[in-house]
This record gives sequence, structure tokens and C-alpha cells, in this order.
Amino acid sequence: MHRSYLFAPGHNQKLLAKVFHAGADAVILDLEDAVPPQAKHAARRLVAQALSHHPAWVRVNPARTDSCRADLDAVAEHAIGIRIPKTESTADVEWVTDRVPAGTPLICAIESARGVLAAPSIAAVPGVRHLAMGGVDLQRDLNAGNGNLQTLHVRSHLVLASRAAGIAPPIDSVYPHLHDPAGLRDQAQFAHSLGFHGKSAIHPNQLDILHQVFSPSEEQISWAQAVLAAFDAAGGDPLRLPSGEFVDLPVADRARRLLEYARTTPASAPGC
Repeated sequence: MHRSYLFAPGHNQKLLAKVFHAGADAVILDLEDAVPPQAKHAARRLVAQALSHHPAWVRVNPARTDSCRADLDAVAEHAIGIRIPKTESTADVEWVTDRVPAGTPLICAIESARGVLAAPSIAAVPGVRHLAMGGVDLQRDLNAGNGNLQTLHVRSHLVLASRAAGIAPPIDSVYPHLHDPAGLRDQAQFAHSLGFHGKSAIHPNQLDILHQVFSPSEEQISWAQAVLAAFDAAGGDPLRLPSGEFVDLPVADRARRLLEYARTTPASAPGC
């Protein structure tokens, strides 16, 4: 699972030349909101060229639109995955799956009240790898603030929908304030505490914080190793650690999942 997804506007040739070397776990080339209407055609051409040299996800325009059809015609065969914005129904997802190569992984961005309510069924569509929270558009649709409390229900709902569907954990929204690292860290930690395992970014300066937050810490890894060693030594029987923590099968399973996640996390962290 990726800790960071760095966006780059598809029509900006300068940024397309830099984004793959910025240090993100994954790159999303944007054909939607960051690209003005008059630049859509050029963006498709530039993104297709970039994909011939670098692996990347592509955020297309909303499903069931002429713009999305043109996006998929231009890039679907070359992208490692497609991010569908403003997903509100299984029909949106199926429309895209009918137009991409079989097995193409999808990220479905939830950016409206309709999308939130449909999230469990969207997550269950074959090919969907992640749900993603589209925070800026969602706040506008709900007329809500951007604090942690205001988004608690939606974030928890996406975690539950993802888990129930058996797909990977959801991806958190971008944090649009580039000069507020404390706010970025706070939001990322909040999302991670609810069960998110990655966050989108709009600038390379945000990546270090995301990698720190979404990488298991040395303390967590030591805890998991101690739990599993004690649990195995006890032959799988419940036990109490010297710290006083009670360990049974669910706790051991949680420790095992944490170590597996640590093994699949890019080598730049923990401690980056």
C-alpha cells in the first residue's frame, strides 16, 4: 500500500518532468480539476507521453461524460490505474470498467453525499482497489467545515465500507494549505488513526510528513515483534506481557498485520 499519492496537472509539461523524481510512493497525473477546459486535449497527449516512460495513475474526468471517454481512449492502456472522481454509483464504476483493459485497478473518489451513501456498493464492484476521500468537493457539497470532527463520520464510513468489501484501506484527501505542516500532520494522523493507510498530496514538500505518519514507527514494530514472540512461546495461549498488556489471538493478529504492512512499506521509512 502506498503512503503518498502526488498529483501533477496533466497539461503542465514542467511539472510532468519533475513529479516522478519527487519521492512519492505513487504519482497521479491529473486530467480533471487541475486542467482548464481549453487544455484538456494537450493534457491527454502529454500524459500519454509521460506514461510511456513512467508508471502512474491517472485521474480522469467524471464517469459517463464525453471528457472521460476521451481521457480513457487516450491513456487507459498505459496507466497503472485509473482514479474516478466524483463517484456516486456502481453505474459510474461499471461505465469505466467497460472502457479500460481488464484488470485495471481503480480508485473511486467519494466527493458528495450521494457518493458517501453509495460507498459500500461502490467498494464492492470488481476492480475497485481503494475508495478515496475527496475532501474539498465533499465539504462544498455538505456545506461543512474541514476540521477533523466535521469529517469523522465520512472517514469512518469509508473505512468500514472498504473493510466490508474486502478491499485495501481508503486514501485520505489532499491537504490544500501548503504552508501549514502542523495542520497536515494533524489531519494525516487523524485519518490514520481511523484506518486510512495513505494520503494524497499536491506538493512534494508534503511527502515527508505523510511518509512519517503512514509508516510504522520503530516503537510499533518492537511492540508487534514482542507480542508475536510471547504469543508463539505460549503456544497460542492468552498471556500477559511484562507491561501488563493482555495478549490473545486478535491482538496477535493485529501485530502480525502491522509487521506485514511494515515489510511492504517503501524503504524510505520509518524515520524519513
